[in-house]
Amino acid sequence: MRNRWLPASLLLALLAGCAAPAAVPGTPQPSGPEASPTRTPPPTATPDSPPGPQARAYEPQTDSQGAVVFEITPLDLSANSETLEFEVVMNTHSVDLSWDLAAQAVLRTDTGREVSGLSWPVGGGHHYTAILTFPGRTSDGGALLDGANSITMTLRATDVAERVFTWEVRE
Repeated sequence: MRNRWLPASLLLALLAGCAAPAAVPGTPQPSGPEASPTRTPPPTATPDSPPGPQARAYEPQTDSQGAVVFEITPLDLSANSETLEFEVVMNTHSVDLSWDLAAQAVLRTDTGREVSGLSWPVGGGHHYTAILTFPGRTSDGGALLDGANSITMTLRATDVAERVFTWEVRE
């Protein structure tokens, strides 16, 4: 009888040694892949943290002419920016979206300044999101948004002749 309990006792001791130790209050706990799934990771920010600088949010503009729905949102329209970036979301079920929007886009202010698109990562498919970039300065070196109250983006020759999006510029 004693011989039967010896292997069982050794097995229990071995299993107890492999089990994760109980957390001791006040001791740091591992995080990442080695952490137990029942442990809660420490918060990354505290409620007392002062808010950092944030870009002003602009409302998305939507154009649903033709077979493609465009939703365009300015990411930042700061007058002193070297580039102006816009998130472009395109959705369709019938048209290939592999246009070069940088070559098809113009950005114009209410003060008459104008620039053409600078960059667009050409993609494809029926659902595509990317960043359309424009220079923040005109060919004469002046800031595009200097003194502007509004900005208008015109996209030509997509699945329709022209799409127009306008935002009020806030300082």
